[in-house]
Amino acid sequence: MKVCILSDSHDHIPLLDAAVAAAKEAGAEAVLHCGDLVAPSTLRCIEKYGLPVHIIHGNNSGDLFTLATMANRPESVIQYHGMDAGITLNNKRIFLVHYPHYARAMAATGDWDLVCFGHTHKTSIEQITNVNGEATMLVNPGTIGGVGRTPATYILGDLEAMTFEIREVSKLLEQGYSELAG
Repeated sequence: MKVCILSDSHDHIPLLDAAVAAAKEAGAEAVLHCGDLVAPSTLRCIEKYGLPVHIIHGNNSGDLFTLATMANRPESVIQYHGMDAGITLNNKRIFLVHYPHYARAMAATGDWDLVCFGHTHKTSIEQITNVNGEATMLVNPGTIGGVGRTPATYILGDLEAMTFEIREVSKLLEQGYSELAG
């Protein structure tokens, strides 16, 4: 199973849309958003892909009431988990959190196969040894919103192979995803 891992969209709809469109075309079956969505209406652009969207809030949480309301519609693909989430996809235990220090601590517990976080706007893919002496993947997809001087990025993850690839959205837009975005 492939997943689209992203964070820190900060209301940048065309970038978010392009990333999810490309990830779905690459085989993604779910979206994991590690916080700082800001306006819940931003998610409307990706509902059309029909992928389950697991989302938490970050430090720029926006309107959490509306986000919860959107997630509770019977037809919604959005699954809002609050400040963090423990989910299972493809028999992999996955933890989503916004903050890097919290993510590193959760990865060290040995309770998770994959821990995803955001906040820093810097991409990273790291395999750490947890307290059980086993590997836990710790990934930060950077900022899909292209905040600051960093490129807009997301990670395409393969949960079966436990491999993760950083993808830059500006390159996707150059390759024709601008028609899908916005």
